[in-house]
Amino acid sequence: MIRPSVILGIMGKILVIIGLAMATSVLCSLYYHEAIYNQLLMATVITLISGFILCFFFGDASELNYKEAFAIVALGWLTACFYGSLPFALSGYFASYTDALFETVSGFTTTGASILTDIEALPRGLLFWRSLTQWLGGMGIMVLFVALIQVIGIRASQIYKNEIAGGSVAGKVNSKARDTAKNLWIAYLALSAILLLVLWGEGMGLFDAFCHTFATMATGGFSTHNASIAYFTNPAIHWTLIVFMFLAGINFALYYLAFAKGDLLVFPRNREWRFYLLGVIIATVLVFAGLHDLPVGEYRIRTSLFQVISIFTTTGFATADYLQWSMLSQGILLILFFIGGSAGSTGGGIKAGRHLIMLERARIELRKIVHPRAVISQRLDQNTISDSLVMNVLLYFFLYMFIVFIGMLLLAAMGIDILTSFTAAASCMGNVGPGYGAVGPVLNYAFIPDAGKLMLAVLMLLGRLEIFPLLVLFYPLFWKK
Repeated sequence: MIRPSVILGIMGKILVIIGLAMATSVLCSLYYHEAIYNQLLMATVITLISGFILCFFFGDASELNYKEAFAIVALGWLTACFYGSLPFALSGYFASYTDALFETVSGFTTTGASILTDIEALPRGLLFWRSLTQWLGGMGIMVLFVALIQVIGIRASQIYKNEIAGGSVAGKVNSKARDTAKNLWIAYLALSAILLLVLWGEGMGLFDAFCHTFATMATGGFSTHNASIAYFTNPAIHWTLIVFMFLAGINFALYYLAFAKGDLLVFPRNREWRFYLLGVIIATVLVFAGLHDLPVGEYRIRTSLFQVISIFTTTGFATADYLQWSMLSQGILLILFFIGGSAGSTGGGIKAGRHLIMLERARIELRKIVHPRAVISQRLDQNTISDSLVMNVLLYFFLYMFIVFIGMLLLAAMGIDILTSFTAAASCMGNVGPGYGAVGPVLNYAFIPDAGKLMLAVLMLLGRLEIFPLLVLFYPLFWKK
């Protein structure tokens, strides 16, 4: 049974967190003496008042049941997106509420797809909130909520596992979901602080350093400049972002195991980490080989590696227009759209861990064809992979691809060419950001009709929430006692 009072009370607490975060954009706007601070303040006040009202009238702190945990994850993200769009909607810089909502969903889901044709025309307070939505969504609003709120009870683990990809693996760091969430956020904050200081030390302005730190650690891809990272000509900045994009694509549970327990060998022992590293190396070598028009040297290596890691981790930053590259290089990048970072990372996509499970299952099935009576168990590191988990992974992969193709057909029905339709749907579902065709790295999503933008926003949420928490809300039996 789902209790509305419990759901509404927790939605109130989420809104308070969002409102307090939104207040930092007001401070930013005041610091730069921008007139838009009035609209930002109004959005902040509306969000905070709504949150306090819900907390006051629906403050039930009883433990959650399984269905309520699912509902809170999905409804919490929807609530955050609707209220998070208020600064954009009230600013006057967006043509419609649909545009404001699309930008907000893209931010919170760390997709990085944008409808803005001139990013640099926006005031800094608004750009700060735009980047901050990605940082909040990177580790997950629900994980932040679990880390901060002390009254959820033992069912906090359900919110945690339903929210973060690979939660079942990350959850082994600590038996208490709240403590695990705190540990992950500590690692997230520490890496963010280091990146901020490094970027600032390399000559990036403090405002840009904050915004690009938010986008990098969240593998989001929002930049404060129209040219994205190509705006910065210092190679040191590019290499720094390469390193931290790669780090953000690793399961954050490994950082806790490595540093809290002093076990640095946890990385090479982890098969998913090795698969992720090997994938980056192979893809970079192939993209490098395809860039035969560029002279062999540091720039070619840096350009290849940057774009591979940017797409692999679903960050979406760009230092070059990859649509001008060879077909081989473009093909490799397109494949990366369907891989994604590690489970438990801030990256989107199908996830490297799921690919490992499917590849291992294919190997086992081939062996069974040769040895029909063989009993072969499937393992990943020290964990036995059950048949039910394999079935879950295969179902997820099927639904993921099915939804991408449905999205492609809906966009094509609106008159958009097939290449653009397919890559826009794949990019939004994988939380990548840029695509091919009319949504390439130097273009945007502004031309897509409002119906298409709303559909792509749904795809972003489905991809970020790993399909099931959002999809289950539309299953009639879910709402029955």
